[in-house]
Order: sequence, then structure tokens, then C-alpha cells
Amino acid sequence: MNSFSSLPQIERTGPRPWRAGSSKRSPRYGDLCRFVHRFAAWTAAALLLGSVALESAQARPIRLVALGDSLTAGYSLPEKDAFPAVLQNALAKAGVDIEVVNAGVSGDTASDALERLDWTIDGDVDFAIVELGANDMLRGIDPAITKSAIEGVLAKLKAKGVRPMLAGMMAAPGMGGGYEAAFNAIFPNVANDMGVPLYAFFLDGVAGNPSLQLPDGMHPNAAGVRTIVDRILPSVKALISISKTKS
Repeated sequence: MNSFSSLPQIERTGPRPWRAGSSKRSPRYGDLCRFVHRFAAWTAAALLLGSVALESAQARPIRLVALGDSLTAGYSLPEKDAFPAVLQNALAKAGVDIEVVNAGVSGDTASDALERLDWTIDGDVDFAIVELGANDMLRGIDPAITKSAIEGVLAKLKAKGVRPMLAGMMAAPGMGGGYEAAFNAIFPNVANDMGVPLYAFFLDGVAGNPSLQLPDGMHPNAAGVRTIVDRILPSVKALISISKTKS
């Protein structure tokens, strides 16, 4: 709709002439003044509405993507008990206006996550927690391949303007000393080389504790997820910065 269509139209016949030296103004002069005043009021209103819309857009929640495998996805757990939902609730209780998106896919390796990253990170995303590597380790994938894939994930996130945090993983016992050392070194080395914050071990406090694990002995149960969130929460707060919390 033409925003000027409802404006009063100025007749084109021109103002009536008046004598030189006369202080009396043409009747058309008043019409013009009213037009100017109304136009100024409409312009001010439009600017105000635009300002409100801009402030509303800027006030959207922080968006954080939890990019990972079954540990992020919430394997065998209700959605409300999965890591992203529990983390979002914990941050909300701390006064952080945030949306935590579950981008975990059970069975994903680091290379799988790299391949799907472009369509997984869709729209405005501010931060990401990258939790990958457990399936690489269980399948005995060459640590060099895992390292390269995680570097690729972090590089793509940065290119999209997303600030990532890397969540580390540790090799299970029995993988062999050489493999264990090479795998465990991936995460601190990548974090240091790429200048991203590192949370040393995603399963800290849960691994090896049957009371916090599902019967498979690998995945956290609901209590285990809460333990993970309790321990990682300070690092997540540092990632998003307190300046973006609610007043």
C-alpha cells in the first residue's frame, strides 16, 4: 500500500494572490501547514515503530546449538531430560534468556557432523557446544581423521559467525596406549590451535559411575545429564558472557 495515498492532496490551482505589504496569508497557506504538520507526525510515528521493531529483533533470545552425537541427542531419554533441554532450563534459572537447540545425532562421528553442518546450522546462531569424538573412538577411527574433522567443524562455525566451545572426550580403557594418547590429545591441541575454549571432558563425573549411566554403561541417565549440566554450566556462562543475561 502506498503510504502517501491517504495524505491530503494540495490543489494545483495555486494560492490566491494577495497585495504586496498585506499581512493576510492565503487560505492555501493553512492547508499547507496542516499537511506539513501531519506529515511530520506520520514520519515520527513510522520512525518510532521502526525503532521498536529493531529493538524487538535485537531482543531475541541467545541461540546456542549443541552439536554432537547421542550424548547430546539424549539417547533413550525423554526430550526434557536430554542435555540441551536441561542446559536451557539451568541457564534460564540463572537469568539467561537463551534457546539451546538440540543438534545431536546418535551414531555421528566427527566427520558425519562436518558433512551435515551447513544444513544443521540454519538461521541466526550465536554459540555452539561441539561434543564429538566418542563414536570415532569406539570405532577405532584414526585420531588424525577425527582431529581434522573437528577442526573443520570449528572453522565452519567461525566462518558463520558462531562462537564455539569444544567439549573434550577421552578414550575408553582397552583402546591401547598409543591410540589412547593420540585420541586424548586431539581436544586440547585443537582448542589451543584454533583459539576456542575447551571443556576438558564432557562426561566428567559420569563416566565410570553406574548410578549416573544407562544399563549400557556408556550413556548418561537423567541424573547423569543433570550432573553434566551442573559441571559444564560455569564454562557455558563464560562462553556466552554475563553481559547478555537478563537485567
